[in-house]
Amino acid sequence: MDRYLVIVSAGAGDVDRPTLDAVIGVLAAAGPTEACQPGDAAGLEAALKGLEGRVPVVAGGDGSLHLVVNRLRQLGLLDRVAVGLVPLGTGNDFARGAGVPLDPVAAARALATATPHRFDLLEDDGGAVVVNAAHAGLGAEAAAAATGYKPQLGPLAYPVGALIAGVRERGWELQVSVDGTLVASDARLLMVGVANGPTIGGGTPLAPEARPDDGRLDVVVVAALGPAARVAFATALRAGTHVDRDDVHYLRGTSVRISGEPVRHNTDGELGDALTAHGYQLLPTAWSLLVPQSAGAPR
Repeated sequence: MDRYLVIVSAGAGDVDRPTLDAVIGVLAAAGPTEACQPGDAAGLEAALKGLEGRVPVVAGGDGSLHLVVNRLRQLGLLDRVAVGLVPLGTGNDFARGAGVPLDPVAAARALATATPHRFDLLEDDGGAVVVNAAHAGLGAEAAAAATGYKPQLGPLAYPVGALIAGVRERGWELQVSVDGTLVASDARLLMVGVANGPTIGGGTPLAPEARPDDGRLDVVVVAALGPAARVAFATALRAGTHVDRDDVHYLRGTSVRISGEPVRHNTDGELGDALTAHGYQLLPTAWSLLVPQSAGAPR
């Protein structure tokens, strides 16, 4: 019988409490279950150090999963612990790509018979890891603009943020290389996406061909700068057909480097500072997530 430690993000103040209680009830029926809501990094570290054989179950979205996976890696536990996920975030994009049910109660039920599946990670220059996706430029600014709308709009906040950022931002002069090969040199770009999973922002198919367990990262370089081009790109992005546009490069590899004008990066929904140079590399089969046996290969 498994034992579970449900980890609720300290930032999840707007979490649906009845749903969370239902999730805990489902897990408690399958095995001894305790819930905690660490208030800071030290609290999260203490909770993970005190697992004592329990399965850590992240109750949250990509940002919550990002924090737990990074802390497990820093503690040297990532190779020894399989993580459970109950999608209670705004976008839940990694859950989508990994085959985890998006209904939280269904995801909790599935954990009783779920099996560990190995997934890739992205590692940045600072040693932090990215679970689902990183993006620089318009995507990061859209996420920043969407922050204030999340409580009211949920997943619809990201398209609103993208609209606001799309009007405001002019683009950035950047160089982008994939596996050491230059893709864009001092070009004015709208955004650069580096994807492990296929979607961002609650289902937007940034990298439709990406699979989080295929040993490759997917890179999307966008140069749609004019007003008409931006509108057409945004429409194509929602449909997942943007990769066929002449002003979009879609590449696959194991490392990417972005340099040039200072540009903000967003990693799993976490906004960082503007950077003049930053890179990501793939870490294949770096961690285990419990996925339903019926899910098959990640989508």
